[in-house]
Formats: sequence, C-alpha cells, structure tokens
Amino acid sequence: MVLVAGYLGSGKTTLVNHLLTHARDHRIGVIVNDFGRINVDALAVAGQVDAMLPMGNGCLCCAVDTAGLDRMLARLAEPELGIDAIVIEASGLAEPRDLVRMLLASENPRIAYGGLVEVVDAAEFAANRVRHPELDEHLRFADLVVLNKIDRCDDPGVLELVRKVSDGRPVVRASFGAIDPGLLFDARVREPVARQLSFDDLRHSDGDDHVHLHDAYRSVEFSSDTPIHPRRLLAFLTERPAGLYRMKGPVHFGVPGHQDRFLLQTVGPYLRFHRSPWGAEAPATRLVLIGTGLDEDDLLARLAACAEPDPAALTERAILPLLKYCE
Repeated sequence: MVLVAGYLGSGKTTLVNHLLTHARDHRIGVIVNDFGRINVDALAVAGQVDAMLPMGNGCLCCAVDTAGLDRMLARLAEPELGIDAIVIEASGLAEPRDLVRMLLASENPRIAYGGLVEVVDAAEFAANRVRHPELDEHLRFADLVVLNKIDRCDDPGVLELVRKVSDGRPVVRASFGAIDPGLLFDARVREPVARQLSFDDLRHSDGDDHVHLHDAYRSVEFSSDTPIHPRRLLAFLTERPAGLYRMKGPVHFGVPGHQDRFLLQTVGPYLRFHRSPWGAEAPATRLVLIGTGLDEDDLLARLAACAEPDPAALTERAILPLLKYCE
C-alpha cells in the first residue's frame, strides 16, 4: 500500500497513470480523490472504491476516518481480486502525516504499509516553499521524494536543495512522473499461460516504450550463511544511511528459542519482521537494499559486521528489542 502525496500540480496523477501503464507484473488497485481523472486501463477497480467518488472537500484525511479508509482498503484487498498493490493518491491539500497515521492504524492483516511518496514540482519548488512553508515538513516526513518535471526546471541547484530540505530522504528525478514501478513494488512471479497476445502485450513489447530509469536508483544484495546478531542489525536499521529507501528479505538469527525465519520489510523508517518456520528453505540471510546514492562497499561491510558466528552463546535478551517489530 503506497501513498502518493504532493502539492497541487506536482504531477501526482501523471505518476499514478505511469505506474498503472508500466506495472506489467502487478495488478494495482487505486484510491484517488477524483477517480474520473485516472485512466485505470483494464483494472476494474472503480466499483471497489465507490465510497471515494463523492469527495466533497477533496481532502482524504478530512473526508474519512480510519475505519472508513480501512473499509475501502479491505474491498481492494479481497483475495479474489488478485490485487498486488494499492496506490492512494491524496489531495494536493492533504496532510501526509495524518494520512500515514490512518494507514498504519489499519487492522487488515492483508494490508502492509509501502511508504509515502512525496511528489515535488521541480520548476515551482522554490516559489511553493515561500507560499507554503509547511511543504518542507512534508518532504522530511516522506519515505521517497520524486523530483518531478525536471525537464522544465532551469535551476541546477534544485536537486541539492530538495535533498537538503528532505533531510537525506532518497530523491529520484523524473519527467512526466516516469519512475520505475520496481522502486515501489515487489514483482510477483506468475505462472505463464497459453493465450492470445493482448494489445497491452504488444504495446509493452515496443522497445521505444521502455523506461530507462536504472540510473535513478540502485539495488544492493547482501547474503550470509552466518547468523546475524539481532542487536547489531537493529543498530544498522536504526541508523541506516541516507538514500536507503527499502530493505527486504529473510534474516537468520539462530538465537536459541528464536531460530525461525524473520522476513524483514522496511520502507523509510517503517520496520517490520514477519516470523515463520524455515520449512524446506536453508536458514540464511538474503537481503535486497534499494535506494539512491548508495555506497555498496560501505553497506556490505556494515552488514557483514552484524554477523554472529556463535548464536548459541546468545541469550534471549539479545533479540528482545527486535521482537517488538515482529508480526
């Protein structure tokens, strides 16, 4: 569940449309203040968000409470719909902090917070800050900042200014809201089926339509068969480097009484572990780190320093601080 916010005219709708058009491996449900402005293509989600259509004041955080938003999310999260991700486009006048609190308060076990994406108009950023000083706080509260309309901006210093104002949040430059959906969503592997090619298949097979945005962010992979010390990893997660947006993957702690598989999911400061048996999978740590401006050597060295060759010598006290983040 990803929240897209940003001031009026920043390009939120364009970004959402881009995600819908290019997310071939995902089925995306959408909640948006003005549903009619969005081209949802083949995803029949309009009937699932009818409660959102009459948005009188255009502000999601004022129009519904947590229970009302949870009911909307529940309709999109029904297993029979096969929705992989939910994107919420907030009003340009919404308060992101209030929306994030509402999303985190969801009691639906099928819903997981996927981060706040704040869209910024590069060409109007300086002027908008003067008129609305609260926008600085919105950037600092974001998990990912998309510096949109970069093609219309003549100020070479706007990128550094946004990075400074956002206090080290990952910043991705974009034109026409074109960011790689892989930055926001995990790909789902689907079984191939024999079928006739659709227009969507033919359109995406055209190489001219491919989005080349790999230079905007990068991923780093960390693998270790040696167990990980819980407190060392928690210290790394608490003081994660600037630019690191997401981390995901199984972690093997091997602490007596806690030898399960701990699936790590982080988005910005949001941190959760899902605990389950390893089953047939060999216990090991396999993490993927995604962000902008990442120092791969430094990240790998810091994670390697979290290893614990003798986890049997640890007591339960070593893992207790981490358990509060477990589902």
